[in-house]
Amino acid sequence: MPSKMTKTRTPPAPGATKRATLKTIAELTGLSLSTVSLSLRGGTTLKEETRRKVAEAAASVGYVPDRAGVRLRTGKTNVIALVLDGAEDSIDFSRYLIQGIGHAIKGTRYHLTVIPEFARNYSVDSVRYILDNRTADGVIITHTGARDPRVKLLMDSDFPFVSHGRTEFFTPHPYHDFHSELFAEMAVERLVAKGCSNLMLLIGDDRTNNYHNIVTAFERTAARLKVETRVMDHSTGITAADTRAFAQELANGPNRPDGIVCGGEMRAISVVAGLTAAGAKVGKDIQFISKQTSDILWSLFPQVDTIEEDVYAAGLELTRLLLRRIEGEPAETLQTLAEPIPHWRD
Repeated sequence: MPSKMTKTRTPPAPGATKRATLKTIAELTGLSLSTVSLSLRGGTTLKEETRRKVAEAAASVGYVPDRAGVRLRTGKTNVIALVLDGAEDSIDFSRYLIQGIGHAIKGTRYHLTVIPEFARNYSVDSVRYILDNRTADGVIITHTGARDPRVKLLMDSDFPFVSHGRTEFFTPHPYHDFHSELFAEMAVERLVAKGCSNLMLLIGDDRTNNYHNIVTAFERTAARLKVETRVMDHSTGITAADTRAFAQELANGPNRPDGIVCGGEMRAISVVAGLTAAGAKVGKDIQFISKQTSDILWSLFPQVDTIEEDVYAAGLELTRLLLRRIEGEPAETLQTLAEPIPHWRD
């Protein structure tokens, strides 16, 4: 008579450890499974001492939630998706933004997924994939246009999101934005106070709502102060070398401006380098102000005035707004502006 087949288990590899579960944490803390689960889900009804006890135990055993199980039980992914514009010309924008978001979700149940978009054509493909497959509980998008199709799709789907940038949609949606109108106003007033009367604005992609906000405020403030203005769009297809060459020609041209406002640090570095190479003394012959997102421009050219956007703080605020939206807060209560921070180099 043939012998019965016996099922054997492969012993764990030397040094292998068993995956930590809710039961592991419950046994370690002496709390019930339901209390541990509630605490790890951010339950606010629990005492702070209990939540700290559970968090410390989870960290000590390396507990990682089973996302597939969480999604089956709750319909939640515990993921925030950042659809990040890869064409940004501000130095360290992406790094500081991600750091801010990462700090904001630290200690929560959420994880961050970054989806780069390298062509600024406001493709809705990445957003539609998230919606169709429910790969995140909420979305952060950057560099919005006036009638941004990604914003429209998210609003129509009633899906939690926040944008770094405003739009012209009548229906309110959550956003956090740099107060770019005040940036332009401060820059023009500073240059005029320093004696400038012929101003130039060097600005980026005219498809963003931010572009139009800056240009409108720049021209409105200049008209109020009765000074001449020009707007130069230095964005798509223009390299750093092209911008440097443009600045050299500008320095030697017949209608050289005596004050320049620049909307981004990378462009500003090329412009100041070109003006300097042509023999113009920035801060004396030509006054210059740039938007600042890092310390690099100031380190290279300490005479240049800058107006800072704190991108790290923007990451914190965007996440705070998104988490509140996920919890069901109305969109119209989740709209904030970041005030510009002037750094005058007198």
